[in-house]
Amino acid sequence: MHVPVPALTDDQVERFVTDGFVHLAGAFPRELADAGRALLWRATGLDPDDPATWTQPVVRLGGFADEPFRLAANTPVLHSAFDQLVGAGRWVPRHSLGTFPVRFPSDDDPGDAGWHVEASFLTDDGSAYRLNLRSRGRALLMLFLFSDISEDDAPTRIRVGSHLDVPALLAPAGDEGVDPFAFGPVAEAATAHRPLALATGAAGDVYLCHPFLVHAAQPHRGTVPRFMAQPPLDPAGLLDLDRADGDYSPVERAVRRGLGLSENGR
Repeated sequence: MHVPVPALTDDQVERFVTDGFVHLAGAFPRELADAGRALLWRATGLDPDDPATWTQPVVRLGGFADEPFRLAANTPVLHSAFDQLVGAGRWVPRHSLGTFPVRFPSDDDPGDAGWHVEASFLTDDGSAYRLNLRSRGRALLMLFLFSDISEDDAPTRIRVGSHLDVPALLAPAGDEGVDPFAFGPVAEAATAHRPLALATGAAGDVYLCHPFLVHAAQPHRGTVPRFMAQPPLDPAGLLDLDRADGDYSPVERAVRRGLGLSENGR
């Protein structure tokens, strides 16, 4: 599929800087979503036609490198959008998708519905996850919808514009960063004033999110299980917040805005 023009309009790019995310409808074909969902059902070991087998509110599946997932992650539309938001040559193509938190209709607490910013890297000794101002290990947070998701189907909750509140909170920790689990309540309190959006859409849609976006899961109160991948887009390097040429990506512009710096130069 050829993309003759950039995947995102200038307005969408600017809304990404302001809101912290963009909803890219039809980012990959529904046929790939259907094929991938069939593989995911098989991996759960549950019966898609028998709700009596859906006994847990969430089943977590690891990464999948099968063809539907590889192709879904590498459409021309997505590659174009990555260039626009992160910068050409500043990201690494994915060859798999994961993790998949498959959410099932349930009255039980899923136990993972707190507000947070996604961890982005492991410490050098591999003992703990961290998150830092230069977003080591994460260029974007991505939400790949592999099923149709309505407001009743446990869509990811998003605090619109919350990514602008996070940089100033991370800055004092420098490159060492913070423990994302301890940071969650801090980010929640600092962004309580932000409006709410829900990551609803059709199978084949993708939400491209700023790595500092504050978001949360929620219980599933609908009837159809929700299939979504939430992988990072891997960066080719660290965010550069002091470019001599002022050529900041929209991701970097948002961080500089959150720090009270000019978005187009020093």
